[in-house]
Formats: sequence, C-alpha cells, structure tokens
Amino acid sequence: MDYRRIPAIFVADAPGLDFLNSIATPVDEEVDWISDGAGLLSWLEQAGMVPPATLAALRSQSTPAEFDAVAEQARALREWFRGFVRQRKGRPLATADLRELTPLNQLLERDERYGEIVADIADGVSRLELRANRRWKSPESLLLPIAEALARLVCDEDFTQVKACEGPRCTLLFADHTRGHARRWCSMALCGNRAKVAAHRKRLKEQEAH
Repeated sequence: MDYRRIPAIFVADAPGLDFLNSIATPVDEEVDWISDGAGLLSWLEQAGMVPPATLAALRSQSTPAEFDAVAEQARALREWFRGFVRQRKGRPLATADLRELTPLNQLLERDERYGEIVADIADGVSRLELRANRRWKSPESLLLPIAEALARLVCDEDFTQVKACEGPRCTLLFADHTRGHARRWCSMALCGNRAKVAAHRKRLKEQEAH
C-alpha cells in the first residue's frame, strides 16, 4: 500500500514509540511510511519533529538519493530499537541496559544544538525565553530529532507501562498513560472497535448454538 495515500499513525503517547510505529498494518496491507526519502520527510513533518522551513531548505540543496540513503539508516535504527523495546517492555529499565544503547549514544554525539534568546508573546505579554535550535547541515541531520525522541523514551517513560496492542494482527506499541494502566489497544478506532465487533459476533454465535 502506498504510504502517501494514508496519514501516518500517532497513537503511542510517546514520540519514540510513534517512530517505531512508522511501519504498521492499519487495514489489510503493511505500510512503511519511511520506505524512501520522500516518505521520511513526510513522516517527520507529520510528527512535528522538523520545522517545515528546514525540510524545504534541505529539499532544495539535496538529492532524492541522499534522502533515500538517510531513510535506509532510519529503517535500520527503527528495527534495532524495536528489538530493544520489545525485549524490555513491561519491566523497569536497569543500568545494565545501557550497554545495549551504544549505537543510540553514538548517534546523539553527532547533534549540533545551540541556544538562542528570543522574544515570546503570550496573552499579549512579551517575554524573553531560551529556545533550543539545531544546525541542519545535511540530510543525515534528520536522524537527530529521532534519536532524541528515542533517548527521551528510554529516560522519561516507565517501561513497565510500554505495551504492545492486543490486536491479533497489530504491531503497534504505546505508552499506557491511563489512570488505571488498563489500556489494551493502540486505539479504539483501530483495534478496539474490531475487538468489540468480534466479541459481539462470538456472543451471537454462542447464543445461537444454545
């Protein structure tokens, strides 16, 4: 299925998990929203990870082949980190897990962040604030906001509440931020309603059998 015909899925309540969910089976066929460079740019824009002006500037100075190469790196990063998460979801992370995060730390080392004092106007009141910016020197710099999202997932989320959707064919992951931590589905619109319909049909068949 062409990823351009369906919006990306953002149901994880954690940007790092949304990145892992950039390949999924929303209906019947698997969709990979970062299957090429154009897909990666579209996904980053939908995720709000890169300013549209930055994406436009990079498009104007880089070739599709360069973006395709970065998308390939992003897919490799996604599959490696998916393995890390699936092995550890449902339990607290330990300091020993840090050894497995060396590739992520190596990617984070390439980041070029800097602060800038800017004027911010809110409710008619102007004030100064420190804003974090990033130097986008090449298409490969598009991997850096993804790496930051993955690092925040590791450091800020409770991995005991990182779950996989219970839908039979669903591959989506999410962070359960509900009060009772009873979330079972990626979303009610996707797998939750399917489960309700299936359960209803099962009850009808049982009633007919009796």
